[in-house]
Amino acid sequence: MPNPIFSSLPMTVFEEMSGLARTLGAINLGQGFPDDPGPEAVRAKAADAVLNGYNQYPPMAGLPELRAAVAGHYARTQGLDLDPTSEITITSGATEALAAAFLGLIQPGDEVIVFQPLYDSYLPVIRLAGGVPKLISLQPPRWRFDRAMLEAAFSDATKFVVLNNPNNPAGTVLPDEDLALLAELCVKHDVIAICDEVWEQVVFGAAKHRPLINLPGMRERCVKIGSAGKMFGLTGWKVGFLCAAPALSYSLARAHQFLTFTTAPNLQAAVAWGLENSEDWFATMPRDLERSRDRLSEGLRREGFAVLPAQGTYFVNIDLTASGVAEDDRAFCLRAVHEAGVAAIPVSALYEADHVRNIVRLCFSKRDATLDAGVERLAKARELSVASPAR
Repeated sequence: MPNPIFSSLPMTVFEEMSGLARTLGAINLGQGFPDDPGPEAVRAKAADAVLNGYNQYPPMAGLPELRAAVAGHYARTQGLDLDPTSEITITSGATEALAAAFLGLIQPGDEVIVFQPLYDSYLPVIRLAGGVPKLISLQPPRWRFDRAMLEAAFSDATKFVVLNNPNNPAGTVLPDEDLALLAELCVKHDVIAICDEVWEQVVFGAAKHRPLINLPGMRERCVKIGSAGKMFGLTGWKVGFLCAAPALSYSLARAHQFLTFTTAPNLQAAVAWGLENSEDWFATMPRDLERSRDRLSEGLRREGFAVLPAQGTYFVNIDLTASGVAEDDRAFCLRAVHEAGVAAIPVSALYEADHVRNIVRLCFSKRDATLDAGVERLAKARELSVASPAR
């Protein structure tokens, strides 16, 4: 019989909405990928490495030059001191890194705190490892936890907490006081934090990403996960980073070796070069995305939508209730793609319980013309919904 953890899962909302966008010829503001092709110099390095480089199995833990480049990048940008030989493993994307962390560390019966809304790979793989998820529901518009929420969730049974910061879909970047509170509870209860930090380079304005692993007491109890795909806007490359103290890294690498074993060497070589030679990209990319965020947000506000703040990631959210829309998020998104020609993501799909049903996520890492057309079509969807809210 099929494994019920997976056989009972529906199609992901991303696959569903992107599939509808393709079938119906709709603008896709749902799935989070940029229109920009990514830095040309990095792409050229990957092409050259295919033609003139090594195309056989690279080392299981990653090319030495990439592991050194990851350590150097995090030292320069986040003040981390990582040993590339014992504390960094290269994975086939951050989703594989997450799976390696869950399968390599969680034992049957371990309680795992997870904040929702959440990335949809978390819960199935935690359960596959035998973990028992304990959900904390974050609420718009602040999407933040407080001491009471954490103290109610943490207990002697808690072994792990999963943190996504900067957060998708909320677009929040946690301030130092929130991170300090979480670190305090992790130390008090001897909990390991698995930190999905793939959006760490995509942060706007005065917001600043600080890795949880850098807080007091967290260096030996934190798994930090990064993504070259998000750093360089090359989401199809699937090159991820697992960073942790040696005692944790050993188990992470053993899980990785039996998941994908290794990652395409040409992409690893290109990412290594990119991390060492892309200072201009890391400076301009967030500013360009911030302009796109503002263009989409301002256009939506002109059309009567209530837009929530976004400090990072590729996403902004609209509050349907505050926008005068009575439909829930899924009904509105289905109307938008079928009747107005624009795909979006209902945030309720990223909750397992206590669903928030009035928030819609939109991707702004698109060309200006796409964003402007998306605003026009979302305005049409809103007009249709207000005129006839019942489907």
